[in-house]
Amino acid sequence: MKVIICGAGRVGYGIASRLSNEQNTVTVVDVSPDLVAKISTELDVRALVGHGAHPDVLKSAGIESADMLIAVTHSDEVNMMACQVAHSLFEVQTKVARVRAQEYLESEWNDLYSREHMPIDIIISPEVEIGKAILRRLHMPGAFEVVPFSDNAVKLLGIHIEEDCPIIETPIQQIPDLFTELQAEIVGVRRESDIFVPKPDDQLLVGDDAYFVVRSEHANRLLEIVGNNEDRARHIVVIGGGNVGTYVAKELESVSGIRCRVIEYKKKRAEKTAELLRKTVVLNGDAMTAEIQQEAGVPEAELVLCLTNDDKTNILSAVLAKKMGAKQVVSLVNDPSIQELVSELPIDKMVDPRAATVSSILRHVRRGRIRDVFTLSDGKAEVIEGEVTDTSAITGKKLEDVNIDGIAIGAVIQDGVAVRLEKNLVFNKGDRLVILAERSAFKQVEEVFKVSAEVIGLRTG
Repeated sequence: MKVIICGAGRVGYGIASRLSNEQNTVTVVDVSPDLVAKISTELDVRALVGHGAHPDVLKSAGIESADMLIAVTHSDEVNMMACQVAHSLFEVQTKVARVRAQEYLESEWNDLYSREHMPIDIIISPEVEIGKAILRRLHMPGAFEVVPFSDNAVKLLGIHIEEDCPIIETPIQQIPDLFTELQAEIVGVRRESDIFVPKPDDQLLVGDDAYFVVRSEHANRLLEIVGNNEDRARHIVVIGGGNVGTYVAKELESVSGIRCRVIEYKKKRAEKTAELLRKTVVLNGDAMTAEIQQEAGVPEAELVLCLTNDDKTNILSAVLAKKMGAKQVVSLVNDPSIQELVSELPIDKMVDPRAATVSSILRHVRRGRIRDVFTLSDGKAEVIEGEVTDTSAITGKKLEDVNIDGIAIGAVIQDGVAVRLEKNLVFNKGDRLVILAERSAFKQVEEVFKVSAEVIGLRTG
């Protein structure tokens, strides 16, 4: 696939890295010579300096033969215009735009993006994606990752393994026999900096991050078993009244029993946020001072969400909130180099906004019958939902006869229901699979779900 990416910032870099590693032809356009020099030096991509919405720049980038344009600059208007130019002048088949301003996303303006007006095939809103990810974690606080798949038939849960977890040092293949009422599969383990598909004899160790695919109605029971079924927070403080903070606070207003306050540093932004929220108290002040955190009730808060656009503000305000007595603090952290330091600080959870955005875009880039994608550990692994076709490599095979290195099957959904993973389960056309794949197996996943008579070889027996 030939892809042109407008924008070489963190999101553009992340997408370019993923797609180039998978042997796609990638060209990146950005107005910043420094970003262009960085991305062309570090990645196997072509990069050029220029305005992403200018026709001559896009032509120089090879837009005439491109399969897809992905516009992820910092300007919504540039992203939208780049898609318009790609469609009107060069007839590019698929156009993706990142749109941050929520005013563009109101349902009453949906017709704006039709082919007759401003033809954008896929609109990605980072703020909405990040907000949804945070809210999912609020509803299941015992997990550090909560992602629904297959119309919420199953969920991916990331659970940190503590010393009191009853399944540590137990061979993974024996765990289902201990809890026969559960439909849950361990599909991945992150140990230190590595993430891998565990073998049947592998064991979970204290300090591991385990990824489960669980039938949704069994998720709370799973958290009870592994010792992480925490109470849902009722007193919440949100630091940052920007798009993400406002979205989260607005959604929390509809949840019964939750009391939320917002701290916003900029006065005009605080006033605008207060106008958008009906039940939430908005305070104008510096969240890195004890006085404003005290006024917002941070010492009594069960959860503090640090959601500003500045990593340092998020980290420092989170550390202060924890020192003042907040039960749990969560920080939004963009910079990958800073993310590595978070584990050394008294911050309970971190949210990587780039991961949410990249996952949203990749689900539309993948070939074949791949319906959803969620990235883990900066692209070291992916959780993928795909549909079995009549020409898939696994069609008609039994589960016990399918073994692909680097891939773990977490769930099989037949007729909308997650069925038990028994050895004699046969894969049929139309089944949906939720799997975890290591980076080395990404191409094999696409082959499994591709619509073609050409299939990959599978080890059997």
